[in-house]
Order: sequence, then C-alpha cells, then structure tokens
Amino acid sequence: MAPAPDAVTPVPLPYAREVEVAMLLVSRRHRYEGRPADGATPADEEELRDRVELRAGLGIVGDRYFAARAHVHASVTVIGLAGLDEVARRLGVPVDPVATRRNVYLRGVDVEALRGEPFSLDTGDGPVLFRGYRPANPCAWMETEVAPGAFRAMRGRGGVRCDPESDGVLALGRAVLRTAHPVPSD
Repeated sequence: MAPAPDAVTPVPLPYAREVEVAMLLVSRRHRYEGRPADGATPADEEELRDRVELRAGLGIVGDRYFAARAHVHASVTVIGLAGLDEVARRLGVPVDPVATRRNVYLRGVDVEALRGEPFSLDTGDGPVLFRGYRPANPCAWMETEVAPGAFRAMRGRGGVRCDPESDGVLALGRAVLRTAHPVPSD
C-alpha cells in the first residue's frame, strides 16, 4: 500500500550542530493590518514565550497561522538573528527582532540555507521535524516598524516559511539542529 500523499517520509538527518533558540513569538492576531503609516495595532497579550507547542501540519498552537489553509507550508517562520544583525549594521540602527513578526529566532546557523530542506530542532523535549519551504520575504511594514530601508535590507534575510511535520515542543536556549545536508554557520 502506498503512503498517503501528505504522509511524512522519514528523511535521514545525519548532520547535527548546536544552535540557540533565542526567541519564540506567538501572536493570536495580526498586528500589521491596514496601512503601515497608521502603525501596528497593540499586542493584546505577551507574545514572547519560553516554550511553544507545535502540531504536525498545523503550526504553533495559539498562533494566528495555526491551521490556516491560506498558510499551508507557511505556518511557522524561522529567522536567523545574524541576518538581522547584518540588517542593523547596513542601516546603522538597532533592529528589534520582534518587529519582524517571525516565530522562531535562531543563532548559530544560516537559516536561509534551510529553504527546501527537511530539518529538526530539539530543545530537550525531543526533536520537532520541519520542512523549510519558501523565503519569508519582508513586507512594506518593515519600513515603518523596523527602520527606513529595512524592506530592501531584509531581502534574503527574512527567514524561511516552514511547516512542522511532527508534534512537539520548542523552548528557549540550547538546541540541536539536524539537517540532511551540511548548512553554514551564521
């Protein structure tokens, strides 16, 4: 019997490296609605978390993109903090990572190299399997919420849209990233 079309085919992930899960963001609603010139809507709860729960094919429990059909293969966004450090250097201003509205912020790996790749993150509660899909391109809101020039500076540094392919938990701190191919450090 052939596997179902959406069934996860196990892929060997022989390359391991230590990374840091530096931030986790869960937002129940969109904060960037309307025109950027009007500014973001305020958060109605604490968005930064110590731990997040993920469900295979659905995303982060409690996040605005959880089980959203319009965000199939894009329910979780992973971004590298080194890329945002480079954006800050280019623009000559500090960059608040939260303003990018991504979910998982990593240090220690070139996140952009995870596009199109299977990978897992294990923060101590067992590995959570992901598949990186497309780039998380910046939007016009970056000009007002990050800094003037951020829209252009973030191209190629905006992170990767992913889907979790297994249930699990991620927590802040040290993590083991496993990949099918070697990926560069940040």
